[in-house]
Amino acid sequence: MTIKEIFDTMDYGPAPESAAEALAWLVDQGSQFGHFINGSFTAPGQTFESKNPATGEVLAELTQATQKDVDAAVKAARAAQGAWAAMGGSGRATYLYAIARLLQKHSRLFAVLETLDNGKPIRESRDIDIPLVQRHFYHHAGHAQLMDEEMSGREALGVCGQIIPWNFPLLMLAWKVAPALAMGNTVVLKPAEYTSLTALLFADICRQAGLPKGVVNIITGDGAVGEMIVNADVDKIAFTGSTSVGRKIREATAGTGKALTLELGGKSPYIVFDDADLDSAIEGLVDAIWFNQGQVCCAGSRLLVQEGVAERFHQKLRARMKTLRLGDPLDKCIDVGAVVDPVQHAEITRMVASAKNCTVHQTAVNMPAKGCFFPPTLIEGLSPADTLMQEEIFGPVLVSTTFRTPAEAVELANNTHYGLAATLWTENVNLALDIAPKLVAGVVWVNGTNMFDAAAPFGGVRESGFGREGGVEGLMAYTKPTGALDTLNPVGAFEGDDKGAAPAGIDRTAKMFIGGKQTRPDSGYSKSVYGPKGDLLGHVGAGSRKDVRNAVEAANAAKGWAKTTGHLRAQILYYLAENLAARAGEFAARIDAMTGKGDGTVEVEASLQRLFSAAAWADKYDGLAHGVPIRGVALGMKEPVGTIGVLCADEAPLLGLISAMAPAIAMGNRVVLAASQAFPLAATDLYQVLETSDVPAGVVNILTGAHKDLGDTMAKHLDIDAVWSFSSTDLSKMIEAASAGNLKRTWVNNGRAFDWSRDQSKRFLQAATEVKTVWIPYGE
Repeated sequence: MTIKEIFDTMDYGPAPESAAEALAWLVDQGSQFGHFINGSFTAPGQTFESKNPATGEVLAELTQATQKDVDAAVKAARAAQGAWAAMGGSGRATYLYAIARLLQKHSRLFAVLETLDNGKPIRESRDIDIPLVQRHFYHHAGHAQLMDEEMSGREALGVCGQIIPWNFPLLMLAWKVAPALAMGNTVVLKPAEYTSLTALLFADICRQAGLPKGVVNIITGDGAVGEMIVNADVDKIAFTGSTSVGRKIREATAGTGKALTLELGGKSPYIVFDDADLDSAIEGLVDAIWFNQGQVCCAGSRLLVQEGVAERFHQKLRARMKTLRLGDPLDKCIDVGAVVDPVQHAEITRMVASAKNCTVHQTAVNMPAKGCFFPPTLIEGLSPADTLMQEEIFGPVLVSTTFRTPAEAVELANNTHYGLAATLWTENVNLALDIAPKLVAGVVWVNGTNMFDAAAPFGGVRESGFGREGGVEGLMAYTKPTGALDTLNPVGAFEGDDKGAAPAGIDRTAKMFIGGKQTRPDSGYSKSVYGPKGDLLGHVGAGSRKDVRNAVEAANAAKGWAKTTGHLRAQILYYLAENLAARAGEFAARIDAMTGKGDGTVEVEASLQRLFSAAAWADKYDGLAHGVPIRGVALGMKEPVGTIGVLCADEAPLLGLISAMAPAIAMGNRVVLAASQAFPLAATDLYQVLETSDVPAGVVNILTGAHKDLGDTMAKHLDIDAVWSFSSTDLSKMIEAASAGNLKRTWVNNGRAFDWSRDQSKRFLQAATEVKTVWIPYGE
């Protein structure tokens, strides 16, 4: 092409990146790989092929792990963990820093190998993925250095099993390995079957950095290997992948005591208001959906455009699509590379072919003769309930619809079972900051998209998973409170003789407390409550599934509580304490009569202190403004989880209830509390305190009955956002398994005692909130 032709056409000429160094590295390894276990590579075993999706050529042979391999990797990690944690934060920081430096020194090798293995354009690997990988190790080296001072009272979990996907092979590795190592854990990591090569190159980097043997172990293979890791003797599972697999992992780990974080699928809205800079919004949309061929969990795959500009916006979008360049990912001028594998290509093709009663627009591009390429696609005219508007396609496919008002935009954006990310474009900062908190998503980008940094938490809500990666929140997921916990002893109710005399005075059967009212149990049954000497103290209702249903409906009707100020919530908590204090003697006597321990006065006083602590935190448990490398700010906003079901402690009938209730409602949540099964009357006596303390109807709901029955219903209820179990009956496995239905957050005791005598309000505040990261660039 001559210079004149270049200026006439303004076409980009080819700018190929050489793959020679990456291919030479593969050849140097014999083009066959075993696993990286205990600081060295094992001999290759039964192998499978790793192919270049752009050409179909075989890059290397990888080993399919066996149970023996997984056991060896876990054993090596377990043996290394104690010494790695004992090294101290500053010692670990040195190694993380060395890894970061080596990643920089070999950055182009990593970028080319990533593109060969994954099919993404080299400019994305080179300019986005690899710099972010380096950033994560540098950032977490700093956290390791500061751990001993800034995270006193926390320690490593132990051995972490980590399972990562194929869309960002090395970046997902960094997101998981860096914080785990920084906090003193060791890891057993399984990269995706399709894209394991950069993980194996990273293993070589660990060896060059002198990382102690067994700290990082990498095993390769298919999904069966992931199942082996989930079932192995590890202390945590960190998984990024599909929602369906995440559900299976939640069920498999239920009751095992393993910590779990899940970063799952998404169907993220991309909202364009009529005052937006449309050209900028178009460029942002290109990055949102055609970045990495749309194989991004937080891709802006649902376009919502305000009607007044919709026609003009779509015209501009279709024109921009014509300029997208598809082809050899190693060409630096390419915008869209290859889909990762023929299986994924076939799935994208199937889903697009299923589109009915709509307009499908595909870019007219010269498709390469071979390789897994799919043209950029826009589908218009779908209804909000259409499958393609609801389900993740995970390819370069954008679906579009329109809205009239900001309120309608929020309704459409939240009309999905996912909640990973969202993007909004507007020149009106007031509108942006009004809409962002209303979007049900873990991350919101304003006038930008797909911005990530190690300092800013990333993760989802709803069926996009739970837990965060990045920031302090990501570190917390790799630590636990120091010290061993005692085994929890079941607390049974005392028995008595129904033939005995009724309690002195007028007979009273305590009801349920639902929606601010005392209501009879739907079952129509009641249960006798006896003292330690068999004397009848009263009766309580036997709660059932319908009582839980009614309580959840009341709680969800009280969503306005989340919008009140922390100051207002604090005032109500102080008022609760004031009214409880006025009846302290009565409550102490009731606790003594039920338990026979004689420490009712101490428990009531501790309950008052918990109310005061929660009130104190209500307007002080703030988010953070994260220092991210943009001209702008990333706000980490604390948001309430929503409706929380709680099985209250049996051994501390009043203190356990208030210790959970007070921080939860202080943060704007609503609660459905199952009172102590053994000693429920302290909870039923609390009704009148709640009624006289200005607590809005539905914010606090209290049920009585069997924890197993109430807990099972709570865990399965799709309108409950979290379930906490402090019951002395260990229901952990049941609750965690049942919670997989909508992947609600859980906090269970795993049969371990909780020290109610200590004020642990901070732990409850952390469990009662989610972090929403809102990215706000500024300037012209």
